[in-house]
Amino acid sequence: MLLRQRPGLLACFIAYTISYLIQPSHCRAEELLQPNIVLILVDDLGWADLGCYGHAWHRTPQIDALAASGMRFTQAYSPAPICSASRASILSGKAVARLGFEFVTKDEPGLQKLDTPQRLTAPPLTLNLPLAETTIAETLTPLGYQTAFFGKWHVSQHHQRYLGWHPKFGPHAQGFDIATEDYGDHPYAWQHPKRKPANLASGEFPTDTMVQRTADYIRGPHDRPFFLMMSSFYVHTPVKNRCRWLVDQYKHKIPADSPNRNKRLEYAAFVETLDHHVGTVISAIDDAGLKNNTLVVFMSDNGGHPEFCGQAPLRGSKWNLYEGGIRVPMICRWPNRIAERSVSDTAVIGYDLLPTFADAAGSDVVARADNLDGQSLLPVFPLGNHHFDRNLIWHFPYYHPETTFSKAQGSIGINDFAVSQTRPQSALRFGDYKLLHFAEDDRIELYNLKDDQGEQTDLSQSAPTTAALMRQRLASTLQKMNARRAN
Repeated sequence: MLLRQRPGLLACFIAYTISYLIQPSHCRAEELLQPNIVLILVDDLGWADLGCYGHAWHRTPQIDALAASGMRFTQAYSPAPICSASRASILSGKAVARLGFEFVTKDEPGLQKLDTPQRLTAPPLTLNLPLAETTIAETLTPLGYQTAFFGKWHVSQHHQRYLGWHPKFGPHAQGFDIATEDYGDHPYAWQHPKRKPANLASGEFPTDTMVQRTADYIRGPHDRPFFLMMSSFYVHTPVKNRCRWLVDQYKHKIPADSPNRNKRLEYAAFVETLDHHVGTVISAIDDAGLKNNTLVVFMSDNGGHPEFCGQAPLRGSKWNLYEGGIRVPMICRWPNRIAERSVSDTAVIGYDLLPTFADAAGSDVVARADNLDGQSLLPVFPLGNHHFDRNLIWHFPYYHPETTFSKAQGSIGINDFAVSQTRPQSALRFGDYKLLHFAEDDRIELYNLKDDQGEQTDLSQSAPTTAALMRQRLASTLQKMNARRAN
């Protein structure tokens, strides 16, 4: 009765009621708009190894289709030229120099054991990503995400066997709700016990239990958004194939005079097997009806192994800081947010993923954090190109290879197809310029990547002002990060 007598009050009441009824629905819509996030991290895949990146004979139809449905990055970087350091950086959103995790993990702490004395001593080995670091999983859990991990961890010391998850530093200890340790069908599994499974019939790919676990998780019931990290063991050595039919097919594709032809035959089949497994995961997303609200990121943890793949036109390979060691394939798919068949030339790096995922989930973690080195890539997604006014930094204060350093090739070129001697070095990219600093002799090299992505023309003498500015940028950045040095 009172509401009828006072129309103004009635109007206010109606407006309040409508807002009350709409608000819960709006909140639920916001929650539903949080995307599922799937990170497919592959191992040792070179920048030029995929068909969509221009490889002459590798067949990668599944990954090429993923690129066609999203964005392919031409200047994506791993945070490090080696596995453990890169993965620790990706998980934490911090540069390797800040983390102090710059090399590969081992069984026991100590110093590098080299086959011959060197001028500098590398820092003590870091074995575990510290529990104090906040991982992607620990960032997304408070935002309502379930988190799952399958595959290669490799940021904790080996437990009981090579790559075995350490119970105190494994995925569960770093924020993942669901995690199952499984080599799948990678040759690592054949060593425990040492028994190679039978070769497969023509046209048949191996069933990989780790990949299947990933697909089953995706297809399972979900009452909240999820972050899934599938960390593939492919295409890391040992490069051995049960798909002999694939190897035979590549014999007709790879020129007879190709360097390391037999190894590259096996590797080509290995890459195509990886492609099949990636297709299994993408199909699980699409078949489950999750495609439109799932951000998929595919990338490699570092550059390719020099004995198996060519990095041309890039110089170097896995283990060093030339472009071939750190520039990697990266593809993102997010329907309605990323245009199909789009290409980005923006320079991005693996430690951008944590802030990107947090941003996509609705968090301002980047604005609040003072020690994250990554930037959210959401501004890149709409048009492909976005200018970040920042440094990209790499730090590798170690020697490689350890047990055969004296036998490794002394120089680092393009498509050497041989393991080279890598000495303590750091690098910084700002804009189109990249500077490398070699610790043993305090020497620098400067390149303009826009004009010289193969790093063939050292500008350190012909552009002394730019070289000096870049050198100062690198030195001050490493100092601010308290980077460990070889002494």
